Amino acid sequence: MNNKLKSIYVSVYIVALLVGSLHSAYGLMEFGWRSVWLGLALCLWPNFLFFVRLFLFPVARTTAKLKLLTLTTVLGSLAALMLSKNAYEVSWVYFYGMGIGVSGHLLYVYWYSQLDRQANISLTQGKPLPEFDLKQLDGSSWKSNDLKHHPALLLFFRGNWCPLCMAQVREVAASYQHLSRLGIKVFLISSQPETNTQHLAAKFDLDLTFLIDEQGKAAKALKLSSPHGTPAGLQVLGYDSDTVLPTAILTNKD
Repeated sequence: MNNKLKSIYVSVYIVALLVGSLHSAYGLMEFGWRSVWLGLALCLWPNFLFFVRLFLFPVARTTAKLKLLTLTTVLGSLAALMLSKNAYEVSWVYFYGMGIGVSGHLLYVYWYSQLDRQANISLTQGKPLPEFDLKQLDGSSWKSNDLKHHPALLLFFRGNWCPLCMAQVREVAASYQHLSRLGIKVFLISSQPETNTQHLAAKFDLDLTFLIDEQGKAAKALKLSSPHGTPAGLQVLGYDSDTVLPTAILTNKD
């Protein structure tokens, strides 16, 4: 239930930021820079641009608490409150500033972004992995027993829709030569639609192995499943509601 609420929240939050940013831009043009809309712009725009940056210029990780973004959000909301001249403008401060701006941002940092990983006995250091099967892009089966012949890096990622995951995939690809010299084979695993993984694999002219986790069976075997972890609305693009906790696993031949 918690994940389902998160999936709805993040989709609504990003849309609300877009609407609020456009409305504050219109307000600035209509009422000028000394209006309440300046504070609301300072509150909303950085948060919206944060997501724009993630999708246009993906990074593999962000700072844990986004402290600078939190500061600009709170200061922008306070500035809007100080610049408001009547009850009507104050209502916009509470709706956009305190509601979508501050509350939405804090929910993103301290609730949505927390993956709630539990202790996982399936991934205990030094112990064998549980057996699991995956599907290769040519349709053939791949079994985890193959890992016993060489060290390997397994990267479970959510899907092409996740900008952080895509940045992590590129990060691994950039380290491919170094990993290859160490004898480490790289496996990139997702339960997303097969065509999406094929499109992703076509972008890399490297000996990376992309694998399909049909119905998230391997993720469940490894206790990495994230039910309802896909943002609401992406199902229309073919993504399943359930996804995986992004995870990197390093194994040796044992």
